[in-house]
Amino acid sequence: MSTATYLLAGWLIDGSGGPIQEKVLLKIARGRFAAIEKYTPADAPDSALVTDFSHCTILPPLVDSHVHLFMSGTTDKGTREHQLIADYSELRPVIARHLHYLFSHGVLAVRDGGDKGGYALAYRQTKEMHPEVILKVVGRAWHREGRYGGLIGRFPGDGLGLVEAFARESEAVDQVKLVNSGFNSLKVFGRETEPQFSTAELAEVVAVAAKAGKKVMVHANGKEPVRRAVLAGCHSIEHGFFMGRENLELMAEKGTFWVPTVFTMKAFVSNFAHAGVHADRQVIEKNLNHQLGQLTLARQLGVNVALGTDAGSLGVLHGESMVGEMKLFQKAGYSLAETVRCATSNGARLLGLDDFGLLVKGKAATFLVARGAPSQLPRKLSYLEGIYLNGQPSKLYRKNPVKTIALKG
Repeated sequence: MSTATYLLAGWLIDGSGGPIQEKVLLKIARGRFAAIEKYTPADAPDSALVTDFSHCTILPPLVDSHVHLFMSGTTDKGTREHQLIADYSELRPVIARHLHYLFSHGVLAVRDGGDKGGYALAYRQTKEMHPEVILKVVGRAWHREGRYGGLIGRFPGDGLGLVEAFARESEAVDQVKLVNSGFNSLKVFGRETEPQFSTAELAEVVAVAAKAGKKVMVHANGKEPVRRAVLAGCHSIEHGFFMGRENLELMAEKGTFWVPTVFTMKAFVSNFAHAGVHADRQVIEKNLNHQLGQLTLARQLGVNVALGTDAGSLGVLHGESMVGEMKLFQKAGYSLAETVRCATSNGARLLGLDDFGLLVKGKAATFLVARGAPSQLPRKLSYLEGIYLNGQPSKLYRKNPVKTIALKG
C-alpha cells in the first residue's frame, strides 16, 4: 500500500525564479516531493484523497538573511534604548517572541546579524529554541576600535590585529560578521565613510574562516568599503548603500551575494517623527530611491541577491517586514517569481541550507500555503493558510482544517 499523499495547488511558485505554474499536483512520500506535475483529471490517481489547495498559492518557506533578534523594531524610544543595554535574562523572551513573529509569517530560516552580548547565539543553544525555525548566528561582529559597530559587536583587544583576534575566537558561530564602513547617513545624502579594514586583513579572515567551513558577511556602505570586501572574497555584502555600478559588476563576476535591506529606509520615512535630530526626510527618501536604483541594476547585471530586512531597526518589525521588503523588490523591477527566489532559494544558498528553498522533486516537502492567486502576494504572507514541514501541517501554526477531494480520472 502506498504511503504517498497528494496536494492540488491552484498555483505553484517553486523558488527557482521560473514561470509560475497553475493547477499542479504534488505527490509527497516520506516527507519529500516524489513528483510535481501539471494536474490533468485523466491522469489523476484513482480514488486518491488529495488535500485541496486549488484556491491557494504554494511557495517555499521564506528566508530572512539579515535580522537582529535582540531588537524589536518598535518606535518607542525608551524600549529601544533599554534593549540596547538589557542583559540576556531580559532579552531571552524578546528573542523568543521575535522568532514566533518570523515563523507566523512563513520565515522558517533566519540569519541573525549580531549583537554585542552574543545573546542570539546563547539563545540558539537553549532548549527554548523555536523547533520549526532554522537560526544561523554570527554572535558578535568585529569592528575597528573607535569606529561604528559597538551595538552589534566588539573590536580586537589586547593590542591584537583583526586576524590575530579572530584566530583566537572560540564562539560556535555559523558565519562571521565584519563591519567595514560606518552607518548609512540619514542627514547627508551619499556620504561615504573610510573602510575599517584593509583588503589583506579581510582576505586573511576569509581564509581562516574557510578552514572552519564558515562564510563571511560584511556590513559595508560606499564604494571603497564594498570594493575591499568583494576583492577579499567575502561572501555577502550587507546593506551596500552607494556602492556603485563597478562594485555590482564585480559582485556579479565573483558570485558575491548582496543583502540590500531596502525596507530600512522605507521604515525611516514612515516613522520619520521617531528618527531623531540626525535625520532629514528628503535625504532618507533619496537614500531609498538610490538603493532601489542599485537593486534594479543588480537584477540587470545578474548579481546574487538575497532578501534581508534588518529587522530590529527602527520601524522594521520581525516577520511583517518581509512583506515590505518583497514589495520594494517588485518596485525595483523584479517579477514576483524573481522576488520569491531572492526570499527563498537565494537566501537558503547564502545560509548554506542545501535541502531548503526550492520546491522540486527530491527536496523536502516544506512549504507555505497562501490563500488566493499569486496576485495576492506578498500581502497574503501575513495571513498564511498553512505551513507544511516535511509533508505534514505544522502543529504550531493553526488554521481551519482544509478539505480533501477525491480525484477522479
